[in-house]
Amino acid sequence: MRHLYLNGAWQPSASGEGIDVVNPATEETVDRVPAGAAADVEAAVAAARAALPAWSGTAPADRGKVLAAAADLIRQRSDQIARIIATDMGAPYGVAMKVQTLMPAGVLASYAELAAAYDFEGERVGNSRIFREPVGVVAAITPWNYPLHQILCKVGPALAAGCTVVLKPSEVAPLAAFALAGIFDEVGLPAGVFNMVSGYGPTIGEALVSHPDVDMVSFTGSTRAGRRVAALAAEGVKRVALELGGKSASVILPDADLATAVKVTVANAFLNSGQTCSAWSRMIVHRDRYDEAVELAARAAAKYTVGDPFDESTRLGPLVSAAQRDRVVRYINRGQEEGARLITGGVDRPLERGFYVEPTVFAGVEPGMVIEQEEIFGPVLAAIPYTRGEDEAVAIANGTPYGLAGAVWAGTEEQGVAVARRLRTGQVSVNGGQFNPRAPFGGYKQSGLGRELGVFGLEEYLEVKSVQL
Repeated sequence: MRHLYLNGAWQPSASGEGIDVVNPATEETVDRVPAGAAADVEAAVAAARAALPAWSGTAPADRGKVLAAAADLIRQRSDQIARIIATDMGAPYGVAMKVQTLMPAGVLASYAELAAAYDFEGERVGNSRIFREPVGVVAAITPWNYPLHQILCKVGPALAAGCTVVLKPSEVAPLAAFALAGIFDEVGLPAGVFNMVSGYGPTIGEALVSHPDVDMVSFTGSTRAGRRVAALAAEGVKRVALELGGKSASVILPDADLATAVKVTVANAFLNSGQTCSAWSRMIVHRDRYDEAVELAARAAAKYTVGDPFDESTRLGPLVSAAQRDRVVRYINRGQEEGARLITGGVDRPLERGFYVEPTVFAGVEPGMVIEQEEIFGPVLAAIPYTRGEDEAVAIANGTPYGLAGAVWAGTEEQGVAVARRLRTGQVSVNGGQFNPRAPFGGYKQSGLGRELGVFGLEEYLEVKSVQL
């Protein structure tokens, strides 16, 4: 069994217990990680607290040099890390390489640059000098769907800001976190600046959130779990950043390039087997073009070959676990019970072994249906018609408790931006505008609090102090 990373060294867990890591494509156990205990949290937080004065006092440019070295090592070992991610959470190797490994390496490199370039103490307002200082010890609690990217979206800016960190990775797909801890150790990050405790949420996560020496909690996960984190953190009046669920809409206006809009919407909805909080899982199309759009979506879905993540022909890997597969199957059944039409896909297992679900498209979906309102987190696209024009399309898009992402497809960029401004969501792609890892990422409503990525992500980990002169 592996060890925890505490105070600059690999150490066994105080619990002596472990968690099996299962390959979702084969259903075989491939590794075992510690199921940490409360005593491990105490040790990790104590180490982070002790390391804080020296790390926060390190010149930001020097902090950036360490982060840059770590980003370089991730790139150098990208094949190894991508294979780890493809094995423990099921992403096809190409996705594991480009999206799950190289993109987060770029995120970390961007924070290395920001550490050197950001003005932590030069701003003046009248007779006041403004300082930006690290918030302190940060608890980072991350999910399984992007097991390296979500970590570096938190750890990168926290370390760049001068904070120290205790990471609790998901117990479902934890192996990328162990690889990262090894890289931080190798590049010489000082002892206690980064600590990692694997384990279960109710044990490790709640102990971290409640710990009096933790100054901030950054959490990514479900809205339900986010409410629990916020409630626990409120007892200590801790700063909280929450990146939660989504039910994002792709709004296709009548004069849009329909073929491109549908193709890209399907690709976004099925990326990472639909296990993406910002997936465009609702496709909203005018009634006049609805049947054509549904047909195009079915054709596109048929090209998403289900299979082994290491097979070059695979475009859709397994879901991360049996529990996640069963959850998605329940939603597909619920959609049919509510009267939505199953156009392609369904609940039959496409392969004898592995936690697979076929790429699924529903038509005849109406606002208010469960599959239109709730986050499914699987390769399921709901096609929703509108008839009364742009206002109705916007109302449907805004008609869920979430507001994380979305898309608008229009005849002109100007029209697309005008509609994007009306969507109550944190980021919108217009006519296929690509994801920008330096732009702010985060949501409205029950999709969370705060922002990640770029300077906006860095500032989440900074306190603002004014000194009057």
